[in-house]
Amino acid sequence: MGLDIRVITATEFPAWLLAVRRGFLEASAEGLQEDAAARLARTDLSRVRGAFDGERCVATFRSFAQELTVPGGARVAVDAISGVTVAPTHRRRGLLSRMMAADLAEAKERGEVAATLIAAEYPIYGRFGFGPATSLTEWEVDLTRSGLDRGVPLAGGAPDGGRVEFVDAEDVAKLGPEIHARLAARQHGVVDRPASWWGRHTGVGVQAVDKWTEPFYVLYRSVSGEPEGLVTYRTKDDWSDGKQPRDSVIVSQLIAATPAAERALWGFVCSIDWVTTVRSGYRAPDDLLPLLLPDPRAARVVTHTDWLWTRVLDTPRLLAARTYAREATLVLDVRDDAGLAGGVFRLDASPHGAVCAPDTRSADLTLDVRDLSAVQLGDESVQRLVALGRIDENRPGAAALADGAFRTARRPWCPDVF
Repeated sequence: MGLDIRVITATEFPAWLLAVRRGFLEASAEGLQEDAAARLARTDLSRVRGAFDGERCVATFRSFAQELTVPGGARVAVDAISGVTVAPTHRRRGLLSRMMAADLAEAKERGEVAATLIAAEYPIYGRFGFGPATSLTEWEVDLTRSGLDRGVPLAGGAPDGGRVEFVDAEDVAKLGPEIHARLAARQHGVVDRPASWWGRHTGVGVQAVDKWTEPFYVLYRSVSGEPEGLVTYRTKDDWSDGKQPRDSVIVSQLIAATPAAERALWGFVCSIDWVTTVRSGYRAPDDLLPLLLPDPRAARVVTHTDWLWTRVLDTPRLLAARTYAREATLVLDVRDDAGLAGGVFRLDASPHGAVCAPDTRSADLTLDVRDLSAVQLGDESVQRLVALGRIDENRPGAAALADGAFRTARRPWCPDVF
């Protein structure tokens, strides 16, 4: 029997989910039906594809609607891709290529300006026009070497008159979305969190299919009482042979609408009794945490890697949606073998906005869509890609001009995995 790639039905969803589990090396089918029922309620099946060899699902692909913050604070509609697997028995048969092509074409037709994903393996997605647009860093802080005054914890308040307080899951589900929305308005690279995200990460209003250990939730309120920050963490208990506590805090998420909230929450986390080590969770590479410490060397980098990958689908609309660090006019020749985002475009950029439209003039820069996808959030350097031979600088100085416009003062950050 031949291989059939199709949009799946509700009755095929458990088989599709089992294939996803196997693809991510989770072989057990335990609780599959319950898990499938819970996931199906929040899944748009019109955007779920599977490849079938007879009745067996051997490749999976899912996308869903998402919003992405670009520099300047605008939110753009993008096509988020997840659940991508191909069974080891069916590799090198073009299954992913066919599913990706169909999904990106539909996203373009819907008017989504880009696609996003978190790449499990680096080499896969560049050939489909994706480029790494953000990176992340995780620190481990040795509080015994940090220089912090452990005798003055911040549990009762923050230096600006705000306060931190423990809250429960219901408070997080209620207050978290607004805090996150304020973060998304100021931090490019952030993606939206629908109501189902808050349910899954608090256990509120959703069917539990996995074992759930309630974390600690701590909220920061400004001096006026407004919720402005939230940290979620768990602890790991450890005592020395000499009965000295050396517990660890593992941060799951820390989101803040203001720098004051961010400082206060890190101050709280680093002042908890018994705790000698803090794992920061996945942060922006230029996060405040290390420089909040009297001795920043106490924060050791344990992870640094690419994170959110993007794929431009509509070059004029995406580049016109963001603001730029300086005024610049650039003609870009974007090459796209898939025929989705290619062409010659003139970009008139400024700190107040931009205009981007097709053009017939000679290009200042010639680049593949994967490289435009990597630079569009402002983290990657055009000059570095020129030095690597991936971008052609047709007019001297054009790469420096592009960097001066595209690069951002703070680095993009995506706090989520999907």
